[in-house]
Amino acid sequence: MPNRLKRYLLLATGAVSLGLGILGIFIPVLPTTPFLLLAAACFLRSSPRLYRWLLTSRVFGGYITNYLEGRGMPWRAKLITLILLWAAIGLSVFLVIDNLVLRLVVLFIAAGVTVHIVRIRRKKESPPPRKLDSG
Repeated sequence: MPNRLKRYLLLATGAVSLGLGILGIFIPVLPTTPFLLLAAACFLRSSPRLYRWLLTSRVFGGYITNYLEGRGMPWRAKLITLILLWAAIGLSVFLVIDNLVLRLVVLFIAAGVTVHIVRIRRKKESPPPRKLDSG
């Protein structure tokens, strides 16, 4: 495969993965971090500039660096994620989905995502900085 074609395919895959990662921030059942990791891997091999942008991004960089460095996820973030996950699933299952089999599939997926989130190592939140006395 020619290098130019490979680069464009990696850029396209990275862009789609980034888009899915962004959707995952708002749609609890869609995982954010795996898509952002895939985007980072694609950008690393196709565009160092996009890779640097992704890692230093205020919005996306934390997902990637925390995962790659094994720092885990703060307890509060886990709690918020699980509340949003089950609120979205609850609304979907009871108000939107009429098919019993589809309801069970969605609940099964949500249970799997819950287990995954609970098993992620807990990141200790750093205490707020102390104020220095001015006198």
